[in-house]
Amino acid sequence: MTDADERSSTAAMSVDVEDWFQVENLKPVVARTSWDSRETRVVRNTSRILELLHARGAHATFFVLGWIAERQPGLIRQIAEAGHEIASHGYGHDLVYTLSQTEFRADVERGKKLLEDATGQRVIGYRAPSFSITDWAVGILQELGFEYDSSLFPTVAHDRYGRLSGVDAGQPIVELRPGFHEVSISCLPLGRRGLPWGGGGYFRMLPYQTWRAGVRRILHSGAPYMFYIHPWEIDPGQPRLTGLSAVSRFRHYVNLARCEHRFEALLRDFRWTTVRDLLDQRKPAAPQLSRSA
Repeated sequence: MTDADERSSTAAMSVDVEDWFQVENLKPVVARTSWDSRETRVVRNTSRILELLHARGAHATFFVLGWIAERQPGLIRQIAEAGHEIASHGYGHDLVYTLSQTEFRADVERGKKLLEDATGQRVIGYRAPSFSITDWAVGILQELGFEYDSSLFPTVAHDRYGRLSGVDAGQPIVELRPGFHEVSISCLPLGRRGLPWGGGGYFRMLPYQTWRAGVRRILHSGAPYMFYIHPWEIDPGQPRLTGLSAVSRFRHYVNLARCEHRFEALLRDFRWTTVRDLLDQRKPAAPQLSRSA
């Protein structure tokens, strides 16, 4: 595969739009009741990501928190008017499996309505906070009008990631139910699980040349590639909080100062589309989940 072939390969860019203080790693020291009094940086950081995407002619799916859309509807319209897909990240950034099914439905329905009211466009995609998807959530998402979920991160053990029965790292896109697909975050294959190669702290931690080689390996295999980033990851000037565990501090702050430069390189080295377009391209080849799985 030549460099030109790689740039034309199927790769989806996604942005999880949440502010710096809403991240799960900071939850032990950031009370939910303090969110409205915190310095908001999401508009500036998201606008910068939009600039970087525009410079490369790249399109992305923005999974937006309803809490953000409620307070910054102009930002949501700005994203949509730039030609990007608007999708849901729920309303309040709660881990799915910490909610009852009733609470989950209310959270997702509220967030979806705010996004659709802001843009006048139907929202068909969902991503769970911290990839905390679980089997029972799938039926609720479909009932609410979603056509795909992009929450499964089928990697080696992680303390927060969710699971879906019968789906593994060898199935990047799978039809979970008739008309409803799962579009997984990318991993380098390692049996039924994989090495995390989709973004976040993993992207910030590893040398860029190593990361690019892994993306090429995934694309060379014929699989699509799915990347994610958060606006706060390109913001090394965000407040630094004390009282965090060593693990949480590392996960959140590692290499923030290098992330924007690496992100620009990634945009340059591959051609990017939305999750919706990726799914439309790949639907005929997507396997159906066995009803016995």
